Amino acid sequence: MSYATQQDMIDRFGEGELLALADRDGDGTIDAAMVERALADAAGLIDSYIGARYALPLVAVPSQLTSAACDVARWRLYTDAPHERVESAYKAAVAWLKDIQAGRADLDADGIEPAADSAGAPVHQAAPRVFCAQTLKDY
Repeated sequence: MSYATQQDMIDRFGEGELLALADRDGDGTIDAAMVERALADAAGLIDSYIGARYALPLVAVPSQLTSAACDVARWRLYTDAPHERVESAYKAAVAWLKDIQAGRADLDADGIEPAADSAGAPVHQAAPRVFCAQTLKDY
């Protein structure tokens, strides 16, 4: 599931920045396949964190996930070291995703259900004890 689109990235960061990051052949157009690959990588990262708490795919995409997906994809598009603001936004997005996974943060959107708890405590059953203090008191 994709949490953001190329247009979301243009709206957030500007067409100029996206063109600078995703025009590897120099033809003056954004390489849509490159942007889609970065957004897919971002979605995979997001799923790895939120999948621990929420049933995937999500019914609705909260705006916080769109923002996080854009920040992660933007960071991935940098071939050289990203500048401090991009690095900071990426780290903040990953920290927020870790908080979601740990239960310290929640997704705010209608229709998003927590994942079913499939990991319960193990059940152990054994026969009653044959030898105990009561049965051995006369020996």
